[in-house]
Amino acid sequence: MIEAVKLWNEPNNISHWDFGLDTGWQVYAEMVKAASAAIHHENPRLTRVLGGISPIDPNFISNLGRLGVLDHVDAVAVHGFPLDWNHWSIDEWPDKLREIYRVTDLPVWVTEVGVSTFGADEVQEFGLQRTAELLIGRVPRIHWYSLYDLPRAWPATTRHREAEGSSYYRHFYLGLLREDGSPKPAAAQFAEYASAMGICQWFHFEDHRLEDAVRWLRRLGVRHLRTGLSWADSHRPNADAWFNRQMAALDDFEVTLTYCFTPESCGVRPHHTSPPRSVDEFAEFCARMTRRYAG
Repeated sequence: MIEAVKLWNEPNNISHWDFGLDTGWQVYAEMVKAASAAIHHENPRLTRVLGGISPIDPNFISNLGRLGVLDHVDAVAVHGFPLDWNHWSIDEWPDKLREIYRVTDLPVWVTEVGVSTFGADEVQEFGLQRTAELLIGRVPRIHWYSLYDLPRAWPATTRHREAEGSSYYRHFYLGLLREDGSPKPAAAQFAEYASAMGICQWFHFEDHRLEDAVRWLRRLGVRHLRTGLSWADSHRPNADAWFNRQMAALDDFEVTLTYCFTPESCGVRPHHTSPPRSVDEFAEFCARMTRRYAG
């Protein structure tokens, strides 16, 4: 069942939104407002979440407030990876949440938080336990990122790839399960927190891991799942069949469904990070997916 929809993913991260083409955030603001209205028209009961920001930046939220965006969503989301990428300590999580609560009265969701096993499996075990201690009870929704390691044959969604050094390769080690599906030590530990902490798992187009992922999510006791439907993927052949298969497989979970990524033919430039030429086209995609899977 769909419990929430999320409008874009990490919009203030250059790997997910080309803010060089949208320096005042006007396009993003208008896109969110149009999509939010379209979603609300299809299902007014759905929680509408502002795409999880990374980095955690209260100035970004304040600016969107001035642009009227916060009047059109029910929650805002943040992402944090202090043991891998962020320049702050894991113990600063409460401070980071307070920074956002100072600029909005909306609930704050943590829709991606994780720790890689790039250095050692034990780092992930420590990070999971400390994250649970710091976040459970402080926010209404937490999604651990992620269930699976990213397959090494797939590129991580980032602009700079290998130029980032070890930062790039950490993308591939964030799962509770290795690429071959074998569990890491933190997987058993996660089951202790599953009643209060969900999982974020992105599924690629026609992802071969879907059925195994569902079995593992049930085994771990996961109730809340965050995933996405890509606007860009909707332009592929057989997209509807894949979306139907994916959403049918996930029907037993409380799903936060992220809408994001621009088709090349719809962007100001031909790239998935591009602002769209027409915000109404994105809103129409959001309405169609909401009507189909959460109507």
